[in-house]
Amino acid sequence: MPLRRLLQLFAGCAILGVGVALLLTPALGSDGFSSLVNGISLSSGMPFVLANLLVSLAFVGIAWAGGLKPGVGTVVQIVVVGSTVSLLLPILDEPADLGGRVLLLVLAFPVLALGIALYLGSHLGAGPAEGAALAWDPPVPFAWSYSVVQGGGALVGWQLGAAIGPGTLAVIFLLGTVVSLVGRLLRLDIHQTTPADTLDR
Repeated sequence: MPLRRLLQLFAGCAILGVGVALLLTPALGSDGFSSLVNGISLSSGMPFVLANLLVSLAFVGIAWAGGLKPGVGTVVQIVVVGSTVSLLLPILDEPADLGGRVLLLVLAFPVLALGIALYLGSHLGAGPAEGAALAWDPPVPFAWSYSVVQGGGALVGWQLGAAIGPGTLAVIFLLGTVVSLVGRLLRLDIHQTTPADTLDR
């Protein structure tokens, strides 16, 4: 496993963790995946960490059913992103005014997109939500399939009692497109089906 790709994986996951923390801090709504986990936790009384594990396994199963097998990146994404968010949330303060909260939400998007594009571009495996979307691309473009995954998670989570907000809607309708754009700008193929001759670069 080339060191460059491994470093790119860890860097991308850490950046993604920063983006998730920035998304959560303004309290304007989380991503659809987190909304689903929170909804299951609230409605069942299950600890959040256990609900997160079960939902992650379910999404990895969906990806696998679509032909996308998990890899080392699948595990690294879950562990590194979760650890980064846990470290940052206690030290990030929610802005007092709405303008500051909106600014933080807007800032979160390029950070999220960069982190996702970098870690997927390492071709070492996709995390649960990204994997479930990429498994159906083709024929469904990632920007659309990611919206379906995030939107479905948010809808079910909301029905189970989780709060959603403008940040949730922004993730559903915009994040997949922004990730695809960042991937093209950085010349990173976010798909996990990579010709064998490129794996040792």
